[in-house]
Amino acid sequence: MDTDLAVKKIIVSAALVGSRPTKAMNPAVPYAPSEIAQSAFEAFQAGAAIAHVHVRDPETGRPSSDISLVRETMERIRDLCPILVNLTTSGFDLEDQSLDSRLASLTLRPEICSLDVGSLNFVDRPFLNPPDWGMAAARRTQELGIKPELEVFDMGQVEQARHLVDLGLVDPPPWLQCCLGIKWGLPATIENLLYMHRRIPSDAEWSVLGVGAAQLTLTTVAPLLGGHIRVGFEDNLYYARGQLAHSNAQLVARAVQILELLNLQVAHVDDARRTLGLA
Repeated sequence: MDTDLAVKKIIVSAALVGSRPTKAMNPAVPYAPSEIAQSAFEAFQAGAAIAHVHVRDPETGRPSSDISLVRETMERIRDLCPILVNLTTSGFDLEDQSLDSRLASLTLRPEICSLDVGSLNFVDRPFLNPPDWGMAAARRTQELGIKPELEVFDMGQVEQARHLVDLGLVDPPPWLQCCLGIKWGLPATIENLLYMHRRIPSDAEWSVLGVGAAQLTLTTVAPLLGGHIRVGFEDNLYYARGQLAHSNAQLVARAVQILELLNLQVAHVDDARRTLGLA
């Protein structure tokens, strides 16, 4: 094994709920701030250093950007554990898609936020992220001292992310999330992961997610290429074929076990801070 890879510590992110999974799909999907915070705590105990956080209406389970729910969720997480919080800025539920509306939750100062740099047809609807959105959002996160996680769903978006870095709108090191397997983005294959990996800036840190069954495959391969990994209910509700996962922590624990079997080290929160250049 390459010496650099042998000493590199791999960051495990837990994507706790997202905007689509429901309790009807898996009863363990968290809705209320208390449930999401408990899920973050359990994921932290299992080895996750980052919690990627969406919030839901506790009664209906619908995606929400209600700042009071975001605040309560963050406060509950921080009361329970030091896991790094990565807030979404996707704004799927917002009628107002302006910069200020989508980035309103950043006033709560998470350590990290997602930043979708390009548009695509997202399953059954367009997900619009025009070029001026990416540049303005990157500039805002830079001003606030929040690390943007640049979400890339296809090869063109990797090039957009590189452009933001070249413009100096992303502080080093850049942090890219390779999102594979979402209709209609880049399919979740090892070949596509290798293709994407070749275009990631050499000075960047990067992570991968795979949707559904691809979660296990891609999060096993990516660390061997020097990448970090994301698991959790946002991307996959199953532990094995026909077997629902009973928690985000269960998926994190398996990812940690695989990393250890590969003789790779798992990043703790302080390790992740150093790797990503967080204060």
